[in-house]
Amino acid sequence: MTTTTSDPSVTYELRDRVALLTIDDGKANAITHGIADALLQSLERARTEADAAVLAGRPGRFSAGFDLSVMTSGTTEARALLGAGAEVSIAINGFPKPVVLAATGHALAMGAILLLAGDVRIGAEGNFKIGLNEVAIGMPVPRFTVELARGCIAVGALNAAINLATVYDPAGAVAAGFLDRTVPEGEVVDAAIAEATELAGRLNARAFAETRSFVRGASI
Repeated sequence: MTTTTSDPSVTYELRDRVALLTIDDGKANAITHGIADALLQSLERARTEADAAVLAGRPGRFSAGFDLSVMTSGTTEARALLGAGAEVSIAINGFPKPVVLAATGHALAMGAILLLAGDVRIGAEGNFKIGLNEVAIGMPVPRFTVELARGCIAVGALNAAINLATVYDPAGAVAAGFLDRTVPEGEVVDAAIAEATELAGRLNARAFAETRSFVRGASI
């Protein structure tokens, strides 16, 4: 059963011990304080209810990044929203169970950062843009993002992906490391749930959680 969260743009559904968190604001899926809070609360719920988690976007849009109306309203406001996004990214990165990202479409700026935080990233085939475009729009890439990128972006692509603000199509995003693989657009969420189910069934939960702390604890 799908349930609403503290923000109507985020829903939570438990599918056979896989928690499916879906962001759908009917628009670009821009990350707001409300969405960030709802994701944190949903992840906390998934800790006790699920064996793995999937974070998905709406069809055609995973997330276009932070809410620009907030990011351009002042330094204090921008830093606060950036901090909220960092908390979500770190919560995903340190989650003690497998997390699969269903990149249902465009994933830019904070949307791409969320991809970097997970374990497996499955993207939609199609005319979609994926990447960290911050430097191109006048914003430095946050340090926490650089640390996340070191964990999955190919060494040869790191400078292009971060400092040169390269935006990739899905195939290029696989080569760079933003995505692990792509599937037809309508199959992304089902493929992510299948991946999460397989990981939860194959991996020992206690060993996974302990190893997670060994691998990511220092960077977190």
